[in-house]
Amino acid sequence: MLVWEEMPSAYEFWDGGVREIADTCLEMVERDYNHPCIITWVPFNESWGIRDVLWDRRQQAFAESMYHLIRSVDDTRLISTNDGWEAVRTDIIGIHDYENRGSVLAEKYADRERLIKMNAVDKMVLSRGMEYGGEPVLLSEFGGFAMEDGSEVSWGYHEKLKGPEKLLEKIEELLEAVDHIPYLFGWCYTQLTDVEQETNGLLSADRKPKADMDRIREMITGRQR
Repeated sequence: MLVWEEMPSAYEFWDGGVREIADTCLEMVERDYNHPCIITWVPFNESWGIRDVLWDRRQQAFAESMYHLIRSVDDTRLISTNDGWEAVRTDIIGIHDYENRGSVLAEKYADRERLIKMNAVDKMVLSRGMEYGGEPVLLSEFGGFAMEDGSEVSWGYHEKLKGPEKLLEKIEELLEAVDHIPYLFGWCYTQLTDVEQETNGLLSADRKPKADMDRIREMITGRQR
C-alpha cells in the first residue's frame, strides 16, 4: 500500500500557527520517516490554514517554507505542498475536481497549458507569481458519488445515485474520461469508504461493498498503461 501522509489542517492563517504547524510537521516526518509505505508528504490541503495563498505573499512564503523544511529532513520523498489547487513550490500539481460528467471532465483537461493558466474548480491551479515548471499533474481527488440511502444528513458531491448499477455506470464514465488525458500521471478516486456523514465511499463505513467490487477492479486494472 502506498501512502500520502497529510498534515491536519489549521482553520486559518495566524502568526502563532506558523510555529505550531512547522513543529508538528517536523514531528510527523521524524516519527514516520522509516515507514517505507509513505511516498508523499502533504503539509496543506485545499488552502486550509493558508486561505489567501492565491495572492498573499506571506502565506505563499509560509507554504514554500514548509516545502523546504520537509525537504531538509527528507530528500527521498515527493511533497505536494498544497494539494487541491493554488499550488506554490511543489513536486506535484495535485488537483481536486468533483465534476460528475465525463464529457466535461475530458474537455476541461484536454489542454494542460490552458488548464494550468486557469482554474479547474473555480480555484486557480497555481497561486499568483508561480511559474509552471513541468511538475507532474495528478487528479488527486475526483468522483465523490453517494448512493440514495433515505437520509437527509448524509451526502456526496452530487445528487445521490439510485442503486449499484448507476454507481458503476458513473464510475465507468469518469474513468473513461481520465484514461484519455495523456499528461495525467495518476488519479485517486474519492473515496474508499464512507466517513461519518460523507457517504461517497465505494464501501460503507463498516466496510460493506456498495457495488460489485470485481467489476470496479476490472474497470481500474484494465486501464493500466
